[in-house]
Amino acid sequence: MHVPDGFIDAPVSAGTGVVAAAALAVSLRGARRELGGGPGGAGERTAPLAGLVAAFIFAVQMLNFPVAAGTSGHLLGGALAAILVGPYTGVLCVSVVLLLQGVLFADGGLTALGTNITDMGVVTVLVAYAVFRGLLRVLPRRRSVVTGASFVAALVSVPAAAVAFTALYALGGTTDVSLGKVFGAMVGVHVLIGIGEAVITAATVGAVVAVRPDLVHGARDRLAAPLELRPSPLSDPAAPGAEPRPTAAPADTAPAAAAGRRRSLRPLWIAGLAVTLACAGGLSFYASSDPDGLEKVAADNGIDKQAEDHAAEDSPLADYGVEDIADARLSGGLAGVIGVGATLVVGSGVFLAVRRRNSAAPVDAGASTVSGPPATER
Repeated sequence: MHVPDGFIDAPVSAGTGVVAAAALAVSLRGARRELGGGPGGAGERTAPLAGLVAAFIFAVQMLNFPVAAGTSGHLLGGALAAILVGPYTGVLCVSVVLLLQGVLFADGGLTALGTNITDMGVVTVLVAYAVFRGLLRVLPRRRSVVTGASFVAALVSVPAAAVAFTALYALGGTTDVSLGKVFGAMVGVHVLIGIGEAVITAATVGAVVAVRPDLVHGARDRLAAPLELRPSPLSDPAAPGAEPRPTAAPADTAPAAAAGRRRSLRPLWIAGLAVTLACAGGLSFYASSDPDGLEKVAADNGIDKQAEDHAAEDSPLADYGVEDIADARLSGGLAGVIGVGATLVVGSGVFLAVRRRNSAAPVDAGASTVSGPPATER
């Protein structure tokens, strides 16, 4: 759903640029909390994970999958990022991906960058995270519920982005077309794309939940169930001074913070990077060559009549291939690996810088830095 230059007029493109800039400013402040806090130091583990999540989104977006005759779709990634690393960090993840795709690979217009960040980043993250957290509040505390909720959240986020694009086109579309037809076509095809998004998101979140539930930002409070206090069978509960004995929580809701303190992030990070490189460097060759949902709707309804050439069309990596390499498999695979590396470096640099700034922030002089149990009267 990368919007090219020329689909939306200059005033609305400028407006979405302002919205995107404001969203990024808010996200940078919010990400300081997500990357610097959390139980058991979970926030500190989010920074390297966020860089990997951004690289993974870049790689999987190369894997267009068929959804209808002559139409394909790809991951948007907002739901996945929000659930794994938090909504503020999630907006930054998707924005890093969109920026590098536009600058290096001529994918998504540069004047439309604000539109793409607003639509593919902000809208998908907000909708998906709201749906995900809403479901977790009313459903049981189980890992399977987290996976199911991520499926629904991702499914809803994609047609929501299609609706948002239609609204933006109604405000600043450069071609006089039937908005009713555009709305129906955009929502219809993106519901199908949403199913693919939901499958990828749920599979990824489910895999992380199975091995490291403490790393799933959106469900830490649900998976880290408090210990239940029950009277000890060795003491008389009616006796003065008798203390209850904590009993372990069920295995399905083991405290995530405790697991995080015992285990390193490195094995999961290495495994995730290997999967990411395999997707970008190998599986991308087998992606569908059909136009994606927006491209298909634009061609069928005349939205693309005012489309402009991309400012970075002469980039040596344009269209996800390396210039002067004739072998398509090698060219595409190498471009994918370069893109993963660039996204990982830029994304990790941003997130580590945000985390360090949070660590260097002055402590409120009025706040107590040491906490302990209240004194008891004698």
